Amino acid sequence: MYQRALAGKEKVLGPDHPLTLGTVDNLGIMYGDQGRLVEAEAMHRQALAGKEKVLGPDHPSTLDTAHNFGILYQIQNRMIEAEAMRQRALVGTEKVLGPDHLKVLYTVSSLGSLYSSQGRLVEAEMMYQRALAEIEKFLGLDHLSTLITVGHLGILYMDQGRMAEAEAMHQRALTGIAKVLGPDHSSTLAMGNNLRIIYEKQ
Repeated sequence: MYQRALAGKEKVLGPDHPLTLGTVDNLGIMYGDQGRLVEAEAMHRQALAGKEKVLGPDHPSTLDTAHNFGILYQIQNRMIEAEAMRQRALVGTEKVLGPDHLKVLYTVSSLGSLYSSQGRLVEAEMMYQRALAEIEKFLGLDHLSTLITVGHLGILYMDQGRMAEAEAMHQRALTGIAKVLGPDHSSTLAMGNNLRIIYEKQ
């Protein structure tokens, strides 16, 4: 579907049009999800270079692609490059949109995930706590994005051996996600499984 859309947009709009480049970026995400990492990197690289040229390095769309590139690098276990791309996205979006914009907060949370995967738990906690406080303020306590961040923080506390705090976070996330998505949704079941692991470790 994306390949067909890309061919059409390239023909009608040209290869450097922002809509064409957005489709290139989406194709990169799709390839990454399919495990076609070489093709995914080629798409993200093309989209990023094109957006930098057409829109500029600090345009929100360019920074979105940098963030997507950072996610791909993490999948490839290229952690230095993953952090550099996410930091670029964070600094740029803070500058353009302000430090409290939701897009910034999602990037902060994403950076927390990267730090957590590297065992940099103190830095990860700082990122998650910042993201959670602001997302709660903007979206409310029971929004799915809030609850997912709560769950991330719960996993982090579990990794730190802070079981009482981990349990509280997972209980909150489980109750909220079950209410929003239903008791049989995969996210609800995953949160319940995390809670079971915490009980076993206690």
